[in-house]
Amino acid sequence: MNKSFTLYSRLNQVILDSGTFVLSLFAAYAIRFEAWPAGADMRQLLLWMPVLIAARLLVHVLCGIYRHVWRFVSFSDTIEMAKSTAIVSLALVALRLFAPGHGALQEWLRLPLGVIAMEGTFSLTLSMSVRALRRALYARQRRSKAATGLPAKRVLLYGAGRAGIMLRKELETNLAYDVVGFVDDDPKKLGSVISNTRVAGSGDQIERLVEKYRVDEVIISMATASRMTLALALAKCRRANIPAKIIPSLQEILTGQMHISQLRETRMEEVLGRESVEVLEFEQIAGSTYRGKRVLVTGAGGSIGSELVRQLARLSPSSIAILDKDENSIYELEQEFVRRKSTVAVEPQIADVRDAGRLQAVFSGFRPHMVFHAAAHKHVPLMELHPCEAVLNNVGGTSNVLHASAQFGVERFVFISSDKAVNPVNVMGATKRIGEMLVQSSIHSGRTRFACVRFGNVLGSRGSVIPLFQKQIAQGGPVTVTHPDVVRYFMTIQEAVQLILCAGTLAQGGETFVLDMGNPRNILELANEMIVLSGLEPGKDIETKIIGLRPGEKLFEELVAPSERLLQTSFEKLSLIEPSPCDQQLLSELVDRLMSMAKNNDNREVHRILSDMGLGFQSQGLKACAASASD
Repeated sequence: MNKSFTLYSRLNQVILDSGTFVLSLFAAYAIRFEAWPAGADMRQLLLWMPVLIAARLLVHVLCGIYRHVWRFVSFSDTIEMAKSTAIVSLALVALRLFAPGHGALQEWLRLPLGVIAMEGTFSLTLSMSVRALRRALYARQRRSKAATGLPAKRVLLYGAGRAGIMLRKELETNLAYDVVGFVDDDPKKLGSVISNTRVAGSGDQIERLVEKYRVDEVIISMATASRMTLALALAKCRRANIPAKIIPSLQEILTGQMHISQLRETRMEEVLGRESVEVLEFEQIAGSTYRGKRVLVTGAGGSIGSELVRQLARLSPSSIAILDKDENSIYELEQEFVRRKSTVAVEPQIADVRDAGRLQAVFSGFRPHMVFHAAAHKHVPLMELHPCEAVLNNVGGTSNVLHASAQFGVERFVFISSDKAVNPVNVMGATKRIGEMLVQSSIHSGRTRFACVRFGNVLGSRGSVIPLFQKQIAQGGPVTVTHPDVVRYFMTIQEAVQLILCAGTLAQGGETFVLDMGNPRNILELANEMIVLSGLEPGKDIETKIIGLRPGEKLFEELVAPSERLLQTSFEKLSLIEPSPCDQQLLSELVDRLMSMAKNNDNREVHRILSDMGLGFQSQGLKACAASASD
């Protein structure tokens, strides 16, 4: 927007400012000479008036003063106004001290220093007063509208730091909220007034404050708080039996994904998971890889697959094919993009990855540049009961998608693996390890760049322990834990997907990418922490019950095998494992035998072949299969 348009669009501001400059100049002369100016003083005033008004308006425009909206005026606006005012005043002082010429010209140029000082002070004070009045009138109009409409929700802001102050200013214009006070655990802030709002108490006093101020909701206004700080704040709100919302994270605000006033419900997994890992400048780096490309996502109806589609859409591909055998989940995902009026074309594909012919038709019609293979059976105990189904889907399906990708010249292929593929003790992990080996053996199949991504448990996904614990707590318990010493790695769905997309940009030939997931969490401690966060006491209000490891489970998972070597990538905390040498012919023969036995529904033979494939898999199901056969 050019300066002249800004000046024209703010004409009312220009007129009011001009009036304040005239008043300021007259007042300065009247006070300086202790009388209404007359004679030479009046002539000097009248000669300077148009020059001074023009100078101040010009400098205001150059400093961007008229880009500010008066009803949102703040302290930062005052600083900018003071700078603009000072520039003109200093120029007048310079003329006063160093004015050239003699006689009448010099007398006209040499304004008295007292007039200069008072005129600048009055101009700044009156200009800011007019702006403050506009803000006060706007607030009054807002309160009047709120009084005639639905009553505003009375809220406490938990956190009187920078994010809390920003949110307080934003909510001044939101008719849905009436901020009644701050809550902060810093004792130095208690009783103070910040942004015209009192810090009414600490987090431990929320129950009393809710009753005193008739609070409807608490907003946790801490954009950079640690996981534990958020957990404690949420626990205090739950004990007070008051609903709580949370502002977006600092990363979401800085990247423009969300505005600070876009509140959302607090999610238990946000405060129970590991500290989030963000890949800085992710969209700028990954965008060039995916922009304008046709991308196919298998298993798009699942937790990981659907989030993959959402984040891919931000990277401006030309179209995304969402493939799954579950038509309901695909329909819901498609409708989500319709409601959002997405500019990215989303093409639903109902298909089973085990059907090679159907995959051929999909690839032939869509011609993807990139493929993300997320379709898989992942439930460990169920796959122990149905090993043939695990093989047909996880091994056969992966093989079909790999062959189609190579045949149709896909540029990049990314396989979604699991930490359970490392030294697998269950069928699901073994099939995922075979999937990794199939990817590594495909690196010479045409021009496609293949890669795997390996990570641990995903918070909030289907089958995640968090929703299970939440459901058990809501039902009054008991909360079931398989073993007191069991530990697991955790990450959020958003992190997992960002890792997958980063791997897609780095894929060269068969690498396995691994995220530094920090320290694993003890599941029993996690269960007790969730009970506390629900405002209850473990062992008293909710019982924790140890039920023993389920089939195929082990006490701890590994992300890297002892024989594998990690190498750093260009992304912080994202490492890769170089592909291992693989006898492609032997692998192909073993997979063919495995698939044949799975199609014959021979569970015992499937377990035996998996045990003989050198995966590190030791079948726990052979005895069970034998017992089943003898029955």
